[in-house]
Amino acid sequence: MSTLACRIRRTAAVAVALAAGSVLAPTATAAPAGHHHSGSPVTSAPLAAGLYQSSYSARNHVLWATTAVGRPPVTESALLKVDPESLKVKAAYQPPVTDEQTGAVEAVYGVAVDDEHNTVWTTNTRDNSVAVYSQRGGAHLKTLKNVAHAREIVVDERRDTAWASGFGDGSLVAFDTRTLKEKKRVTVEGSSPTGLAVDARTGTVHAADLEGDRIISLSPHAKQPKFVPVGDGPISVALSRDGRTAYTANQTAGTVSVVNLRKGEVTRTVPTGAGTLSVATDPRSGRVLAANRTAGDLAVIDPRRGTVVETLPTGPNPNHVETAPGRAFVVDKSKAGPAGEDQVHRIRLGR
Repeated sequence: MSTLACRIRRTAAVAVALAAGSVLAPTATAAPAGHHHSGSPVTSAPLAAGLYQSSYSARNHVLWATTAVGRPPVTESALLKVDPESLKVKAAYQPPVTDEQTGAVEAVYGVAVDDEHNTVWTTNTRDNSVAVYSQRGGAHLKTLKNVAHAREIVVDERRDTAWASGFGDGSLVAFDTRTLKEKKRVTVEGSSPTGLAVDARTGTVHAADLEGDRIISLSPHAKQPKFVPVGDGPISVALSRDGRTAYTANQTAGTVSVVNLRKGEVTRTVPTGAGTLSVATDPRSGRVLAANRTAGDLAVIDPRRGTVVETLPTGPNPNHVETAPGRAFVVDKSKAGPAGEDQVHRIRLGR
C-alpha cells in the first residue's frame, strides 16, 4: 500500500474510532430538529445528507455548507446556500460532472468564503483540487488542480490569497483570489496538513499537522516554516483575535492545545471530550469552541483559565464548527433528520 493510501486510511479510521477523552455533563439541552426550546442556546434543523463543513458570509448574511455522499464515484454533492436565521436551504448548487459514464461530480468538502470578491472556495478532496464559485448565483467559476487530497481552505482577504492544505503530499498551496491562479506552494516532507487558519494581520498561515502532532506556521516572507509541537492528532486549528495564540483540536487525545505562538509552546491542554474534530474562536468573548465528534457535543472553553465552562449537546457526530457574530454553527453527520438528513445547529454565544 502506498504512503498516501496509508495516510488516507489512517485519517478515515481515526475520524470514526477515536481515543476516549473526558466528557463533561451537558449544561444545556439541544432542541429537536426545527424547534427552539425557550431558554436553550441551541437551535437545530435538518439540512441534507453528507454534510461536511460550513462558512459564514457576513457580506451576504449566508451560511455556505458542503455535502458529499458516499465513496467514489461520488454522484451526490452540493454547495448549499443556507439562511442563518431560518436554517433552511435557499439554494443548492451541484458541482461539475467529471465522468459522464458514472455520473461522478467534483464533490465538495472543505469550504471558505471570500467576501472581498464575493466568491466561495471549496476543496474537492476526491479530485485533488479546489474550486471557486460565485456567491451571487452559485456559478462554478474555476477548478484549480494539483492539490493532493485537498482537505481545508482558508481565505486571507487582505492579501487576496486562498490557502489550501494538501494532506496527500504535505503541501500548503496559495492561490490568487483575483486571478484564480496558483501563486505559491510549500511542501513539508513527511507532513499531513489538515486544518488551516490565517493571521489577518501578518498573513501567516498555520496548519495542523495530523501525523506530525504539530502546527506548521508559514509567514509570507520566511524561507522555511516554523513548527510547534502540540497534542496527539491535531486536525483543526484556530487563532485568537490578535493572532498570538493558536488552538488545536487534537482528535486522538480528545483535547484542545492552547499555544503561545511567539514562544512556540503549549501553555495549556484542555480535555474537551472524545474525538475533538473541529475548533473555532469567538472574537467577541475570546472563548474557544470545540466540536467533539465521538462525544456528540460542543465544548465551550475559557482559554485563560484553561477550563471547559459549558458543554452543549449537538447530537451524534458533529463534524465542523463555524463562528459568526454572536453565534456559532455546527454541522453534523448524524442522519437524525426525518428523511435521514444531517443537521445544522445554531448556538447563541454570550459575551
